[in-house]
Amino acid sequence: MLGCGVERIGDRVTLLELTGPVAGPGQIVVAVESAGVGAWDPLLPGADWDVGLRPPAAMGVEGAGVVVEVGAGVADFLVGDAVLAHEAPLPGGSGFWAERVLLTAAHVAPRPPHLHIAAAGALPVSGLTARQTLDALGLESGERLLVTGGAGTTGSLAVQLAALAGLAVTTTASPSSAEWLRSIGATDVIDYHDADWPTAVAREFDAAVVSAPGTAADAMRCVRDGGRLVALVSDRLAEERSINATTLYVRPDAKQLADLAQTLADGRIALKPTVKSLEQGPDVFARVVDGRAAGTKFVLHP
Repeated sequence: MLGCGVERIGDRVTLLELTGPVAGPGQIVVAVESAGVGAWDPLLPGADWDVGLRPPAAMGVEGAGVVVEVGAGVADFLVGDAVLAHEAPLPGGSGFWAERVLLTAAHVAPRPPHLHIAAAGALPVSGLTARQTLDALGLESGERLLVTGGAGTTGSLAVQLAALAGLAVTTTASPSSAEWLRSIGATDVIDYHDADWPTAVAREFDAAVVSAPGTAADAMRCVRDGGRLVALVSDRLAEERSINATTLYVRPDAKQLADLAQTLADGRIALKPTVKSLEQGPDVFARVVDGRAAGTKFVLHP
């Protein structure tokens, strides 16, 4: 089968001919119809994030498709079912940027019939990250949340889910994104180009989500004494003013993903992915690595 990945750890990303997977007990094989590309994927070839990649292998830790094989002991899925998933570590050592992928059935969620396949492939990692972040913060309706980098895929989903939960959400972004962010639930949008913006809102927020790299220190200044902060990036987190600051790493969760997929299908949250062919995967990957994606969420279509 055709895949997009690496021959060896550290190699450049290329198109590969790979052996198709076979489902074992508790596993399913999915024919991939869309696979998300995100800021985390450049970490995979260097093994900085160990997702169980065993080259030669396709990359990618999220996607959507149709079940084509069901292993022993799997009762929740049948051949022909439409599904989506985030998987890490990868049970077959190879990921979603391929024509087929092997998945742990317990990590897979059903795809609602009216959910577009591109949106389904773009949702799992960013959606689960946003959902698990808000769960970790444990805020109540009416409390104030700051999200840095709200125009990115994960940041925008955090804004939307927080607004649905009744939080007052402020986010940082460029002026060109301000109108859109307000339309999806942000109560205020701060221009991150203003170097003095943290001073203007110092200690106003009950919590912060750090979605943009390099913004943890600024976000910390904006959280009240004893507040909470969750970082989705690798910024160093200082201990100060009794603020509970942690770094979150997304985990597979089929139930949460099923809820998110239904919320997306119902139009209560929105995603705007850009679809590229699997053959364009190496070029898409290079754009993400070089910072030329400009907040665009790409999905690959085999």
